[in-house]
Amino acid sequence: MSDFRWSNEDWPIASAMIPFPNTLRDGSPVQDAPAEEWAKILTDVSDAGFTELDPTDSWLRISDLEPSRLDEFLSVCQSLGLTIPAISTARRSVIDPEIGDENLAYCHRVIDTAAKIGAESVCFGLFGALTAEQQKALWFWTVDGVKNPDDPAVYAKAVARIQELGRHAAEQKIEVSLEMYEDTYIGTADGAVQFIETVDMANVGLNADIGNLVRLHRPVEHWQDMMAKIAPFLKYWHVKNYTRVEDPITGAVITHPAPMESGIINYRAAIRMALEFGYSSAFLCEHYGGDGLSVMASSREYLRRILPK
Repeated sequence: MSDFRWSNEDWPIASAMIPFPNTLRDGSPVQDAPAEEWAKILTDVSDAGFTELDPTDSWLRISDLEPSRLDEFLSVCQSLGLTIPAISTARRSVIDPEIGDENLAYCHRVIDTAAKIGAESVCFGLFGALTAEQQKALWFWTVDGVKNPDDPAVYAKAVARIQELGRHAAEQKIEVSLEMYEDTYIGTADGAVQFIETVDMANVGLNADIGNLVRLHRPVEHWQDMMAKIAPFLKYWHVKNYTRVEDPITGAVITHPAPMESGIINYRAAIRMALEFGYSSAFLCEHYGGDGLSVMASSREYLRRILPK
């Protein structure tokens, strides 16, 4: 028997909802859809073999549902055998110069919702909304987006607001993971470690989504070097992979989404690094492009093969 909280057979591995649009075919928002429409979408997730789900607020903001509507959503999940180990947010930066206060209030609601539904983790980030240029691109990460400013006052504000959320989460016995993302204060391994050490809270750690970094069409630190630095600080983890080709003559970089076992990140090695430091949180499978749900399902099975028995 191992000392791990779960085995490979029952480790929570959730489906992300990023492959699904936040509008229905008729253009109406998923947020306002009847429970029957949610059930149609989540049936696909269940049929793909998932028993865990992260609602992922780019698809549905469950923290903004009225209590009766939240109950409807949970009823749909229960009927399909889906549990929710964590709630992830996307592009809800608490230091956004225009809506940072609004995003902070929203993140507090996410924590309260996680506590209400029994989720153990929440995930926040410091990355902003997609720019118009990014929205036009085939792959948004090939175009530079919003950057966190090189401003000590804004950095201090980010630390203070994450500490505020961390205290709230600690009261609810919930862990907070901060998603690594380019051009933010946690956009490199060194920067991420510095930020977490500055926040200095036991329940606040990193979401080692280094897939966000290896996909960039620019020089990046080797994934193995990044993992060696961040492995002691990991909480809830978004996992995805990319192929990456670098031309040393022209400097050109080309990347493309790939199943976890096929990309440049060796997740067998990366996860073993994290486990050595006691990683004991759920995983979230992500994928962009094509039949993302099927790719995420294959990545889930890959995780089942490489996690401790």
